Amino acid sequence: MRSRRDDFEVEPVAISWRTLNELLPYLLEYKRRVFLAMVCLVLAKMASVGLPFVLKYIVDDLDQEAGQLIAIPLGLLLAYGIVRFSNVLFSELRDTVFGRVTERAMRRIGLRVFEHLHALDLEFHLNRQTGGLSRDIERGVSGISFLMRFMVFNIVPTLLEIGMVTLLLLINYDVWFALITLVAVTVYIGFSVFATEWRTGFVREANRADSASNTRAIDSLMNFETVKYFGNEGYEAGQYDHALADWEMARRKNRLSLFALNGGQALIVSAAMTAMMVLAATKVQQGDMTIGDFVLVNAFMMQLFMPLNFLGFVYREMKGSLANIERMFLLLQRTPIVKDLPDAPVLRVTNGEIQFQDVGFGYQSNRTILDKFNFRVAPRKKVAVVGASGAGKSTLIKLLFRFYEVTSGRILIDGQDIREVSQQSLRQSIGIVPQDTVLFNSSIGENIRYGRIDATDEEVWEAVELAHLADFVTKLPKGLDTIVGERGLKLSGGEKQRVAIARTILKRPPIMVFDEATSSLDSKSEQAILSALDEVSSGHTSLVIAHRLSTVLDADTIIVMQSGAIIESGTHAELLDKQGVYSQLWQAQQKNEQ
Repeated sequence: MRSRRDDFEVEPVAISWRTLNELLPYLLEYKRRVFLAMVCLVLAKMASVGLPFVLKYIVDDLDQEAGQLIAIPLGLLLAYGIVRFSNVLFSELRDTVFGRVTERAMRRIGLRVFEHLHALDLEFHLNRQTGGLSRDIERGVSGISFLMRFMVFNIVPTLLEIGMVTLLLLINYDVWFALITLVAVTVYIGFSVFATEWRTGFVREANRADSASNTRAIDSLMNFETVKYFGNEGYEAGQYDHALADWEMARRKNRLSLFALNGGQALIVSAAMTAMMVLAATKVQQGDMTIGDFVLVNAFMMQLFMPLNFLGFVYREMKGSLANIERMFLLLQRTPIVKDLPDAPVLRVTNGEIQFQDVGFGYQSNRTILDKFNFRVAPRKKVAVVGASGAGKSTLIKLLFRFYEVTSGRILIDGQDIREVSQQSLRQSIGIVPQDTVLFNSSIGENIRYGRIDATDEEVWEAVELAHLADFVTKLPKGLDTIVGERGLKLSGGEKQRVAIARTILKRPPIMVFDEATSSLDSKSEQAILSALDEVSSGHTSLVIAHRLSTVLDADTIIVMQSGAIIESGTHAELLDKQGVYSQLWQAQQKNEQ
């Protein structure tokens, strides 16, 4: 059996450093802080480069006559302490000042991704894998934090220090010292870049394996009831272990390639420092340099190669971070299919008339669902749509909410094309009780209040009573504060549906849509809910998608759909008189209920 795959998989692409351009606006939001941090950075590096010179003079003075050992070395030692403290102080100030810039950037980017996900079309969310997607976003935001901090405060200062050290060696000592430094740095950076580019493929492979295993685990846990119904715990564990095996192999390749990279870098550093020490010792022996100069060169090399070695780590991590965030930026580059027009006006609902005019639509280009579909819901009337599964009933709701765009024709509300008004105002004007009610993992009261966030407690309780949910809530120890569990799993199907009804009642929109709104209720509860819905929807335009015909007997018009087309319409009595498809459906349901 073929396992489920990660539908959000993307083809490997070359990592572009232009990704850093995406971060520039977030850096510039705090220009003064960035400038102050850069000043602290320069001062810290100046103090760092000055330390070996102070150390040189201390050693040279200690090497002179004993009579000079009381005052001069003491002053230099104090200077050494001050310079070292200044280096640490300015480095800490730099990190503290820049910290707010990084934290604000993470907040801004996290919010941008969240808003973008909600702006994407229904097609994307039907195909996404929540587990893998959440890991991609988590790694992407963390990678951005790493890039901003280490690019600005490790790579830049390290390169600055390399330039200052090379220049000072060239001015004060033999040209060979500067030449060895430049060659070592060039070879080190070249090797690091080459090896890290080679490793990037392993990093990306490890990330894909990590996302796949996480997706598999979350997908299985979210559907644990189905797993238990069919006794497939062993199969799920096997599939998860298979995903973990891929992750284990990818991590092994990643680890071995890191060993090769670290080994090569260590060899270059050791060779360069050995060459510098041999040259310095020779110069001291020849009398061209003092012991203090020998100590200075040694201190410079240690001071230079420590951050240079760290630069290799930072570069590796930056490449890894770029590999992490490339999927997130690909996600941000994905444009929603359904978009508002520039300066789209707000939908103005006065009467609540709905018109489908020559509407054509298909989920795939080779499969037409609706073709020149026409029907009208008169203002403040109740129109029911019935028909067999697959007739296209639910598609009407998705088009009305503009989850998809019609391929031809248009949908009007009070004469306004819904493609020309803002999606926010459109959906604010329509309330829905869906067939499959999914609740947030919060309290019953908060789930109901989601229909209108600013509703008072009294308004929430009124909706509870109208939805015939009061008896159930009052029996709970915590009442409306009872937590419903993830996706509302702690409630029965009927209880969840009543919560959805209460939520829509609280919203009180001018247009109401009911998609099998009582499908999870028993006959007694259904009649009570239908009575409440009739009361609530009185004076509102109502569109009802129904399978059980007993729920739409009082509809002003009943439309019978088959294969995306209207084959019959009329009142319940008129359709029975026609002895057509509706009459057959009615008779079949009556027999089943007997």
